[in-house]
Amino acid sequence: MKIKSYITLLLLFVGFETAYPQEAKVIDKVVAVVGKNVILQSDIDAQYMQYRLQGGIKGTAKSIRCEILEDLLFQKLMLNQAEMDSITITDEQVNSEVESRLRYFINQLGSQEKLENYYNKTMAEIREELTTIIRDQFLVQQVQQTIVSNVFVTPAEVKEFYRSIPADSIPMINAEYEIAQLVKKPPITLDEKLAVKDRLYQLRKRILDGERFSTMALLYSEDPGSAKKGGELGFHGRGEFAPEFEAAAFALRDGEISEVIETEYGFHIIQMIERRGDYINVRHILLTVKVSPYALQEAYDELDSIATLIKNDSMTFDEAVTLFSDEGDRINGGILVNPITGSTLFAADELDQQVSYVINNMKVGEISNPVPMKDSKDKDAYRLLMLKRKTTPHKANLKDDYSLIQNWTMQQKREEAINKWIKSKSKKAYVRIAEDYRDCDFRFEWLIQ
Repeated sequence: MKIKSYITLLLLFVGFETAYPQEAKVIDKVVAVVGKNVILQSDIDAQYMQYRLQGGIKGTAKSIRCEILEDLLFQKLMLNQAEMDSITITDEQVNSEVESRLRYFINQLGSQEKLENYYNKTMAEIREELTTIIRDQFLVQQVQQTIVSNVFVTPAEVKEFYRSIPADSIPMINAEYEIAQLVKKPPITLDEKLAVKDRLYQLRKRILDGERFSTMALLYSEDPGSAKKGGELGFHGRGEFAPEFEAAAFALRDGEISEVIETEYGFHIIQMIERRGDYINVRHILLTVKVSPYALQEAYDELDSIATLIKNDSMTFDEAVTLFSDEGDRINGGILVNPITGSTLFAADELDQQVSYVINNMKVGEISNPVPMKDSKDKDAYRLLMLKRKTTPHKANLKDDYSLIQNWTMQQKREEAINKWIKSKSKKAYVRIAEDYRDCDFRFEWLIQ
């Protein structure tokens, strides 16, 4: 059984001792000490419970706890190094992450009160514990980055790594696509904006005259996530809403309804439900400004004309993108970048369903008809798609998949660098481990006191 690598483990778990309700805990004790840093039984129990909840983990309870302990020893060893190197993390970095985590927990459980009840702690206590954990995580990250900062791979190392993979273990690479786009975003007129704003003012008047805000939200709001809940958004802190929305929402008193507010998403009216400290729970009704059918048709016709010019060799696709595209990727010829890998290649299941359908029926170098799309602000637009390149399913090889194999090589070399660092430091650091964990089959040789 292989528990997640300690390189990535650090950010996957909240890690503070309240990872499960306190009534399920046993009396705590110190399991290990690394320098000035302590590992508690509750630290191990918390992660063990989360591993169990994930399911599918093999191995005895003792072996799993031993692996968790060694991962925690790695972390504490790096914290010691951070102290020796005088690495500092700003309060702004820590506080921002703390608030983000707290918002997530509150949304998951439903309210600040439920969060406090679940952990049997006050919000101040939860925030204090989380602050310590997150600061430690940032410090460990900094140490890891320092260890691997000078790690790089040469072409010779990439080739050596590839040749070291047994022939029957070389992974299969599915068909991948490189795609470029030329986007036309129809403009939204002032008249269209004013018409939507007027509709929202009418809804606001009906609410002020006695109709229920939640009913109006359910019937008319165009925010699919909150409309079915009567427009309720749940508890949020500052920094999570659009600036205009946040300013209006935090200025409201309980039950008060805002004026019509415009954000990049459309027009809103907001009702305050409840305020708890730095968090608010509000309802809203969103009406979006839609592109007119006439503007959409004009965009379609313009792209159709551009496609004809390209097909008649009057200009290249790259030239057309530079001259006519309304997207911000004109500088690279409109080539799409895979947000998962950072490369320009997409597997079929990584593509938007509509794009996948269109591209599947195209040949390399072919241009599509105008295809409807939604832009980053969920507004209707059209685009031309060009299939620049398509690979066939194959075993990974240096010619077609060099960047991918280079990443694999880099990952391995970074892990080796961290392993080498831990091997060196673990022999020198002051480490004390409780008797009932000294028989663990550790990966590294710890200088146990």
